[in-house]
Amino acid sequence: MTSVTYDVIIIGGGPAGLTAAIYASREKLKTLVLEKVLLGGTPINTDFIENYPGFPEGIQGKELVDRFKLQAQRFGAQSLEFKEATDVEQGDGIFRVRTDSDDYIGRAVIIATGSVPKKLNIPGEQEFTGKGVSYCATCDGPLFKGKKVAVIGGGDAAVEEGLYLTRFASKVTLIHRRHQLRAAKLLQERLEKNEEMELILNYIPVSINGDDRVTSLTIKDKDTNEEKEINVSGVFVYVGVKPSSQFVKELVKLNERGYIIADEKMQTSVPGIFVAGDICSGSIQQVACAARDGVIAALSVRSYLSD
Repeated sequence: MTSVTYDVIIIGGGPAGLTAAIYASREKLKTLVLEKVLLGGTPINTDFIENYPGFPEGIQGKELVDRFKLQAQRFGAQSLEFKEATDVEQGDGIFRVRTDSDDYIGRAVIIATGSVPKKLNIPGEQEFTGKGVSYCATCDGPLFKGKKVAVIGGGDAAVEEGLYLTRFASKVTLIHRRHQLRAAKLLQERLEKNEEMELILNYIPVSINGDDRVTSLTIKDKDTNEEKEINVSGVFVYVGVKPSSQFVKELVKLNERGYIIADEKMQTSVPGIFVAGDICSGSIQQVACAARDGVIAALSVRSYLSD
């Protein structure tokens, strides 16, 4: 256990956590950010962000969160990467955040752990993860240059990443389980104009097939139950996310889907523990909204510690 007591420990280094770090450290609070992988969160793997205020031409996801990180560091926030919180214990006016290697003590905690991709849970998915099955087009897209790939999903992320994949793949087939996509109209218009993209609606994936790597995807018509096989070398999955809240499920109140319940000040059911970003009940999972939550959580911590 480290001997330092922080004013606030922020668990999660995505847009919500980094924004909270900017505001908390600017308020002269001794601030520590713990991130289980690399600082930046989901936007690191997002090719291009067009709807974050202040960037009319858009900005690369990694560049945006790098700016968040530099700003937090400028005001004195400390950060540690590859430190995954495994438990939070409440003590006498303090909180002990446990990781796999060290414990950290804070007077307040902000949980900004976000969410992780949902799985299809079909045969072949686990077997071929990293061998053709991916949840990150920005990470793995260049590996499929000149090959055919499938994207599963119908929301903004699925269409955005499908469009990105056309830079590399010879053909991108987008498969959605409903008769209509959920993605924004602008994205749908881009999809329709892109000759490298094919859209298959009202089908669900049944199995991912291959030998050493993915060679095909079996899908089924939801109305007729007719199955067909599509020859692809890669399957990119974008069917939603689930909250990363397991490590505090016995400590703070969660809703039925596992998201942390908080009030308008981002205060959870435990005084001194706040929440921000996609992990929060009611989040609409946008970078701008995550930043807003981070601001509120940090200023609420200031008020909590003052009281």
